[in-house]
Amino acid sequence: MEIRNLGASGLRVSAVGLGCNNFGQRTDLETSRKVIHRALDLGITLFDTADIYSNMGGSENVLGAVLGDRRKDIVLATKYSKPMAEDGTKQGASRRYIMDAVEASLKRLKTDYIDLYQQHDYDPLTPIEESLRALDDLVRQGKVRYIGNSNFPAWRVAEAEYVARAMNVSRFVSCQDEYSLLVRDIEKDLLPAAQEYKLGLLPFFPLASGLLTGKYRKGEAAPDDTRFGKVERLRDRYVTPRNEDIVEKLQAFAKARGHSMLELAFSWLAARPQVSSVIAGATRVEQIEQNVKAIAWKLSADEMAEIDKITLG
Repeated sequence: MEIRNLGASGLRVSAVGLGCNNFGQRTDLETSRKVIHRALDLGITLFDTADIYSNMGGSENVLGAVLGDRRKDIVLATKYSKPMAEDGTKQGASRRYIMDAVEASLKRLKTDYIDLYQQHDYDPLTPIEESLRALDDLVRQGKVRYIGNSNFPAWRVAEAEYVARAMNVSRFVSCQDEYSLLVRDIEKDLLPAAQEYKLGLLPFFPLASGLLTGKYRKGEAAPDDTRFGKVERLRDRYVTPRNEDIVEKLQAFAKARGHSMLELAFSWLAARPQVSSVIAGATRVEQIEQNVKAIAWKLSADEMAEIDKITLG
């Protein structure tokens, strides 16, 4: 497994990360245990979760129950700020909430520190100065090692960078956002900001919720037992005439070179200079094995250019 620095920080992460949102919801404890252990055996070190994943805390509880002595072998990343209570009392990025949220995550994860603590969404009700100062205090206390952001617009990433410099506090070392062969919007603003401030990019939804797996066929209804078959909202978002045309061309591109769509999707992301780790979930051991193998294809400059022509038009 290739190991990379997370942005300009000294934190080292595996080029393929494990998204843990399925644990406690789509996979029971024993299935989750098998997936986690296999990921560890294959050299995956970045485990990415959030307090809200799997029925508010379920994913963190599973990791806390399973990791045990292997906790020291991984980079444990979690997130805060999304609503954890229906009455709106547990959310955001105020000092008060951050201090409560980190203690709750530490308890669920059964650990005394978090390697990467990420703000899951920008909080328009709290000054970024307040959030960064609170996070810096957690770093100084040893409860958090590094901090990152997720779903921030580019100008908010820039704002946070300059505020951190002015206050001389811990700065974000990473940003997490959706990025794939079909969703390249962040290349306009967020990716240049990440490059300028040397933030490591942790792309999620690398397979566009499954459309890039190659199991869906143009013009055919999604099978009932698939994600698109079950979730109309996802199907409407991703299964568009444009995306179907692109996928068809990408399938031909990969097949002509003896590779699968999964390998193309992962290897393309891994080849992007700002990407530190490709985060992908798994509900079966076989998926973990496929994900790890998928970044082995080293795309040439000509191949990258041809992919751009297919996906960008």
